[in-house]
Amino acid sequence: MSTVSQRPALTPRQLTRTDERLSFVYLERCTVHRDANAITAQDAEGTTHIPSATIGTLLLGPGTRVTHQAMSVLGETGAAVCWVGEHGVRYYASGRALSRSSALMEAQARQWANPRNRLAVARKMYRLRFPDEEPAGLTRHELLGREGRRVKDCYRAQATRTGVPWRGRRYIPGDFTSGDAVNQAITAAAQCMYGVAHAVVTSLGCSPALGFIHSGHELSFVLDIADLYKTEIGIPLAFDVAAQGEEDVGSRTRRALRDRITETTLLNRCVDDIKRLLLPETAAPSQPGDDQDVVTLQSDHNRQVASGVNHDGPQDHGDELW
Repeated sequence: MSTVSQRPALTPRQLTRTDERLSFVYLERCTVHRDANAITAQDAEGTTHIPSATIGTLLLGPGTRVTHQAMSVLGETGAAVCWVGEHGVRYYASGRALSRSSALMEAQARQWANPRNRLAVARKMYRLRFPDEEPAGLTRHELLGREGRRVKDCYRAQATRTGVPWRGRRYIPGDFTSGDAVNQAITAAAQCMYGVAHAVVTSLGCSPALGFIHSGHELSFVLDIADLYKTEIGIPLAFDVAAQGEEDVGSRTRRALRDRITETTLLNRCVDDIKRLLLPETAAPSQPGDDQDVVTLQSDHNRQVASGVNHDGPQDHGDELW
């Protein structure tokens, strides 16, 4: 049997793209090991093989043990790994991002650091959510006011469409069952969308903390991205689930949202939306070489020069470093 060191490392060209991967795979009470380029989950019922290159994020729940070789193949294929509580409710730690490029992270930092650019991105987000309304010239306070009214209108419209009584948004943090069926469904859908957005944001190498609407939290940008699809997907689906009955609302909402994400190719759309928000408008949403494993050096006048050589003069020539 060959050792890990003898196996050739996979290249970005061989990997499944972010928008084609499973958003997450959750495992608990099993041993995670490696078989060739797949990971295996072994428990009392047997062994399940999972191609590692198809995973966006692997969630390791209680009772899991993971081997060094399993973590090696997950690192080679760029899968993110998170250690979480039961059913993914709590988040403890995570591994590397899927992307090898810092282009989106740098673009996000540039847009966030400039107050005018930050407001411009917030307006873009509003335009994505409500394409029938032009937010140009609106202040942040005006954007928040209009967003609040649009969301309230969405609640009332979905209540009328489904016949589900609506008495307002009611949610007590830490007490999921305190709300009625539709409020439980809205909460469950929101939490799922946060998880999906978090998986995409981190897999692209962006910072979850640098938000353009939300601020002051480690997941500010995650909340920004999840909210893009609130009135289009999350709220309507929650009312549909609540209209079907009050039993097992949370799990039914999660399953329904999983199917809706697949039907609408939401992961693909989420990736493209993030790129449109952060990159210049002249850049295409998806380029074949976006994830190139390339390192350059910063020089004057925002110029990038090749790494791996000693730049000993104005001619930029020199001996290789290694």
